[in-house]
Amino acid sequence: MTHSLSTFFTPADAVTHQYMLVDGSRVHCAVMGDGPPVLLIPGWPQTWFTWRHIMKSLAQAGYTAIAVDPPGTGDSGRPAHGYDTGAVASVLHRLMGQLGHTAYHVVGHDIGMWVAYALASDFPDAVRRLVLTEAVIPGLAPAPPVFVPPEDNIFLWHFMFNQVQDLPEALIAGRECAYLSFIFDKWSHRRDRVAADVYIDAYSAPGALRSGFAYYRAIPETIRQNQTRSKARLRMPVLAIGTEHATRDAPLITMRDNAADLTGVIIPDCGHFVTEECHEAFSEHLLAFLQRDG
Repeated sequence: MTHSLSTFFTPADAVTHQYMLVDGSRVHCAVMGDGPPVLLIPGWPQTWFTWRHIMKSLAQAGYTAIAVDPPGTGDSGRPAHGYDTGAVASVLHRLMGQLGHTAYHVVGHDIGMWVAYALASDFPDAVRRLVLTEAVIPGLAPAPPVFVPPEDNIFLWHFMFNQVQDLPEALIAGRECAYLSFIFDKWSHRRDRVAADVYIDAYSAPGALRSGFAYYRAIPETIRQNQTRSKARLRMPVLAIGTEHATRDAPLITMRDNAADLTGVIIPDCGHFVTEECHEAFSEHLLAFLQRDG
């Protein structure tokens, strides 16, 4: 199945694209709806487009959905440095300020979950509610072991490979389709629902591989930061979502000692790319959480 950015949204959806300069670098976001703002942060190797279904659900429920391309990804600029989660969280917080939002909800998937946690920890007065899905967080969760069964290693091998300097780019440049198709094939359960062609195209652009891997190469600094952040629990309500065929209860376990008001959910019959594979269930849990009293 081929997915097109231009044909997925109808005029009635009223999605707009905005480009802001933060630290002299362009940051792109797609915006839909009118109401309380919800910042949506994608993971690797995806872009804002992974939130397309969730944006519609949020807009229909009376929220403003703001799906961002984090620095280095999609249509955002590719700065040479600043890919640790503290730096990225600061950029996204200032982006929200430029959009006119001083307080907002945050939803993060995969590496976007790392950034969302940093944002909530570093700017607790701005983040009203936090939703984290399909990852563990470096510095909060134990480092994964090297010697694991193949069915577990399929979700782990890239953490070390992507951190190696220069070699991944040398091996993958010109072969982005083969590399990323392997990721999407192995990590998804409902593969036909994932817009892999959109993301392969995005990560085939000049500099995209380097900036995507930069998030992994910044893991030591992110761990250092998170060891400090973990000294204080998050006070805002937190929802941790895993899926049956990927992280299961790992997001909940990761946050168990790091959030004072924590709820956990596992979505059945779903793989890693939950915002696309099982967007109906994800939207249901997300909206119930945002609308919960308290």
